[in-house]
This record gives sequence, structure tokens and C-alpha cells, in this order.
Amino acid sequence: MIGILVDVTRCTGCSSCIEACAEANSLGQEIGQPQQIGDGLSAQRLSAIVLSPEGRPVRKFCRHCLEPACVSVCPVGAMYKTPDGPVLYDSSRCMGCRYCMMACPYGIPRYEWDTAAPSVCKCTLCVERLSAGKLPACVEACPDEALIFGERAELLSLAHERLAYEPGRYLPRVFGEQEYGGSSVMYISDVDLSFLAPNSDLRETALPELSWSWLSKVPALSLATGGLMTGLFWVIGRRMQVKEARARRGGMEV
Repeated sequence: MIGILVDVTRCTGCSSCIEACAEANSLGQEIGQPQQIGDGLSAQRLSAIVLSPEGRPVRKFCRHCLEPACVSVCPVGAMYKTPDGPVLYDSSRCMGCRYCMMACPYGIPRYEWDTAAPSVCKCTLCVERLSAGKLPACVEACPDEALIFGERAELLSLAHERLAYEPGRYLPRVFGEQEYGGSSVMYISDVDLSFLAPNSDLRETALPELSWSWLSKVPALSLATGGLMTGLFWVIGRRMQVKEARARRGGMEV
């Protein structure tokens, strides 16, 4: 399984990776959108440089989760995970529900709000370049080797080697090793990266497991709700019948 290791301490925020991504994916000029969260991601920008609370530049893009929430909630299989690791999107299957956007704990997928036939947009880890034997465009363009491409297991080993070799330089944690079941894109950093998932708690449990604990109750809840509604319908109908009978009796007495 392939992935990318991001060394935040080496990133200067030069945006070479962002420009390379836009060129490789023919994204064109960035368009300001009112629906855009403000982190730089959009249908025209699949990755962005954001600042940590300490002011450290950090690259934000799809984490290609090992057990992706976006895939688990997609009702038509438009989002899917490949055996090699990348999480991809099939626009021909998409029905525009945007459940993937709501499910992602990192707030990554974006929508083409300004087109007649909109699609969901996110990083694909440059699968077309990979199939041609090339590196992801962002990795190839990084002048400071802040992005390292390779097999996830080897990247994880390298990450722990760096943490052990320079403990004063990094926090003792590989972000993406275990959060939400782990991801193919991982980070080592000197600042806390929890801000990349502002609406989440970065738990280790995979999100599909959490969602299934609720989704598995849907059939029972549906039956219970249906029974409740049937009961309410009968009670209301019965009251209306009683009211009509009383009105008829009152009219006869007159």
C-alpha cells in the first residue's frame, strides 16, 4: 500500500506542491466560492497550505484513509478505495448527495458548485502519474523534501526513525498512523495537527465502525417508527370518528 509522508518541519510554505497539483490535474484558475470553507481547498484546488495555531505552514489534502468514511457513507459506490491505497471517485455514479463531504473528518472533499453537472473533487494521489511510473506531482515538485512517497509500511518505519533520532525536533507521534483506523498520508511534526480535523477528536476507531453501530439500528428504528406512526394514525382517526358521532347525536337532539 502506497502513501506519502509529510515532514512538517521541512515545509516552508512555498506552495510549489499546490501549483504542481493544479497543473497536473488541469484545474485552471481558482474560483472564489461562498460555500468554500476558507482553508484554500476548492474544486480548483485539491490541496492547500494552511497555518497551524503556532503559524507553522502545513499542507492539507486527502488523507486516503485505510477505512475511509467517505466510502462507507456513499450509497451508490461513487467513492471507492483501491487495493494500492488511493481513495478515488467515479463521477458517473455520483448522485450529488454529498454525504462524503459531511462524513470526512478532515473536511476534504469539495463540490463543483458553479457547474451544471457538478462533481465532488479531491486529491487522487496522482494515480494516472503513478500508472506511468511517475511520482505524484506534489512530491516531485517539493524543493525541500517535505513530501516523501513510498510504501506505507516503509514510510511509517522512516517516520519512527526520525522521531527516535531527533526527539527534540518532533512531537512523539505519527499523525495518520492510527487516527480513524490510519491513513496512507501521514505527518510528523513539531506542532499538534489536531486542527486539521477541527470537528473531530482524532480517535483511533475507524469511522465506518462508528457509523455502522448506528446504521445497524436503522431497520429496528424504522420498524419502531412505523409502528408508532401507525398507532398515532389510529388514535387520531378514532378521535375524529368519536367527534363526528357526538356531532351527529347533538344534531339529532336539536
